[in-house]
Amino acid sequence: MKKRLYLELENCIGCRSCLAACTQCGGHEERNRNYVYDVNPLVNRQTMPLMCLHCVNPACARSCPAQAIQIHETGAVLSALVEKCIGCQNCTIACPYGIPKFDTEQNLMYKCDLCIDRTKDGIPPMCASVCPSNTIQWLTEEEIDAKQSQFNLDNDKWVTSMPLEGETNVRVNLPGILQGVTKLF
Repeated sequence: MKKRLYLELENCIGCRSCLAACTQCGGHEERNRNYVYDVNPLVNRQTMPLMCLHCVNPACARSCPAQAIQIHETGAVLSALVEKCIGCQNCTIACPYGIPKFDTEQNLMYKCDLCIDRTKDGIPPMCASVCPSNTIQWLTEEEIDAKQSQFNLDNDKWVTSMPLEGETNVRVNLPGILQGVTKLF
């Protein structure tokens, strides 16, 4: 049964366990591939993880002239292939979420690859396996549908953001604090 990354952003407590775990993933060469964003640092301590949404038709891959960015059969968008990446950084400019990072020493783009060495075998990615607040979860479609059905989204108070890059393989539950409207829950 296929599982997806599911983010409940309002649960984030800013512990940054996801970042520490990301560096320990086997194929990450001790490089962190995600961010924790301070939403409004001068007002409150609200944080949220910011990670690749693994777009179905990713702008990073479309913009790559060397076809160095591959999409795994599971839907994970992988880092640039070492043997193909020409270091043009088109991918870092094209991504509407600002996710790909560029390593100037290696002349290579790298990003979250959804811990493909783990997730291809059904094992949760490192970030989801350590998150103490259930902000980052590894769920089936049925489990995600059940969570989303808890909320009445058709009440004219709640507006979900439209994805910038079309369909993604990561689902995000947007909290009211990020939308500037009253939280429903």
